Amino acid sequence: MTTVLVVDDQFLIRAGLVGLLRAAPGIDVVGEACDGAEAVALAAETAPEVILMDIRMPGMDGIEATERILAQAGDPAPRILVLTTFDLDEYVYGALRAGACGFLLKDSGPERLLAAVAAVRGGDALFAPSVTRRLVEAYAHRPTDERPADLDDLTSREVEVLKLIARGLSNPQIADLLYISEATVKTHLNRTMNKLDLNSRAQAVVVAYESGLVSPGE
Repeated sequence: MTTVLVVDDQFLIRAGLVGLLRAAPGIDVVGEACDGAEAVALAAETAPEVILMDIRMPGMDGIEATERILAQAGDPAPRILVLTTFDLDEYVYGALRAGACGFLLKDSGPERLLAAVAAVRGGDALFAPSVTRRLVEAYAHRPTDERPADLDDLTSREVEVLKLIARGLSNPQIADLLYISEATVKTHLNRTMNKLDLNSRAQAVVVAYESGLVSPGE
């Protein structure tokens, strides 16, 4: 069973998500929260594997809740999937920086929702390459007080894999392109994430753009 926590301040949306998930085989909804503060408390109490997280909520928003949940989480940490609409890309970018592993549009159909839960539960980042580029290219070069990640510690192969990830390629596609095994791609990615202190593939994409390794529109 995949344990899921649903967070959304709109009752009808939250109830619809909960009802759909509970009707699906292999999913156990362990809680539902109406704001970020309640989400943080329930995540600590129930330790869900996947969290569907709304972004814009009264009080503590989804970005702060994501940061707090991941900061207090044990190992493995929950996989946080943010709920949004296309006109809230800036909030999604903030959630990715906070450690979310992807996003789901609120008007997604039932099959898409269930596939999203399964994907993030399995360790994947969830967004189409075209949407990844749209998000990151729009916001990667916004002014920030944080210094860009230092890529000097990466090997040439790790840099190469990071570039391809940022361009939206999957692990099998990278393996075919570089004539290496998929397991080797995963090894390079894991080492890169450890060296850069990253929590998700989504954050690796953001770092690639912010550091200038990949340029918007390239």
